[in-house]
Amino acid sequence: MPGLLIESHFFPSIEYFCALHPYDPIHLEAHEHYVKQSYRNRCYVLAVHGVERLTVPLTDKHGKVPITDVRIDYRTRWQANTWRTLQSAYAKAPFYEHYRDDIHAILFSGEPYLFVLNQAILSMCLNWLGWKKRILPSPTYEPKTDQTDLRNMILAKEDFLSRVFFRPLPYRQVFGSSFVPNLSVLDLVCCVGPDAGRIITASAMGSLNK
Repeated sequence: MPGLLIESHFFPSIEYFCALHPYDPIHLEAHEHYVKQSYRNRCYVLAVHGVERLTVPLTDKHGKVPITDVRIDYRTRWQANTWRTLQSAYAKAPFYEHYRDDIHAILFSGEPYLFVLNQAILSMCLNWLGWKKRILPSPTYEPKTDQTDLRNMILAKEDFLSRVFFRPLPYRQVFGSSFVPNLSVLDLVCCVGPDAGRIITASAMGSLNK
């Protein structure tokens, strides 16, 4: 199976991991320009009042520069606010205690660059899933590639049903009577723990390029 080229996401969605599932290595696009209102600096979790968005604030200097130069804005209390939301959302989840220290450590690492933070988060999540995959920054920008190219395919503004490689397998969540699909992988691992990999595998429908 050839490698995959995809952009980095912040605590990626279950759909993102379904896209990654068949591929090794995974090349993260390191030479794109930052795209606003995307999963690059946001994710979604399920809390007591419904779905909540977690956002990493960025400095003003993230226009037409490579994603690797985009810096996180630490003038706000985003880490504490994010941690408080996660505590509220998942403190009663069956497996939250198992992942809590990892999540706290990476949130409060103080990493200045969004791309590096996202790459570290992806490595941590793959380790949780028990997936041994190589994660590499793309060496140059390639408009066309021999790899499977899923750059800008998983969009926050478009429902996952508009794509063809993810169909959710429901699992028991902490809040609500109706299943909410395609949240951050945080929701999945906190709720089902070591069964997360099986659920992702069962939800994966193959790549858009097939």
